[in-house]
Amino acid sequence: MSIRGGDGRYDRDPDVALRDARACEMRARNMPYSEIAAELGISKSQAWEGVQRALADTVREPADDVRRLELLRLDELARAAREVMGATHYVVSQGKVVRLTRGGAPLEDDGPVLAAIDRLLKIQERRARLLGLDSPQRVSIEAQQLGDEVRGLIAALLAGDQEDDPDGEDDDGLGDDDESDAP
Repeated sequence: MSIRGGDGRYDRDPDVALRDARACEMRARNMPYSEIAAELGISKSQAWEGVQRALADTVREPADDVRRLELLRLDELARAAREVMGATHYVVSQGKVVRLTRGGAPLEDDGPVLAAIDRLLKIQERRARLLGLDSPQRVSIEAQQLGDEVRGLIAALLAGDQEDDPDGEDDDGLGDDDESDAP
């Protein structure tokens, strides 16, 4: 059920907002969506949608708890990936460490380090999405069209000024050459 707010727009039902907050709190306790759904008597997709709404709505405390928990998890994953990056890895073939010469130094394997770097990049991307750092900027089509119309009008006005000036001189007396000296 939707309720019309003081500004004339529809607000969500307070019961739904509370359910979303409960779903978010349960998710913060690491409950899977299937258990959240069973506990609240809703579908799994409704549980997920409720958590997403809680993250985006004004019910901020549970959403902030989930964000903090996710950031902590990402920190743990990043720490583990850095440990892999800092460790020395050797090439192993058929259960034996590969050496370039008999009795020589083991051949180091860069694969695990490169994989850890890739994993860290994914963790950083997830962190940026969670914090909204990579939010796309939205421009409505109407705003773009309005901007195009304004640019067209300005171009028409400028073209009209040039047509109205038969001697080709600027009315300000500065001329076109003086524009390059302008600050």
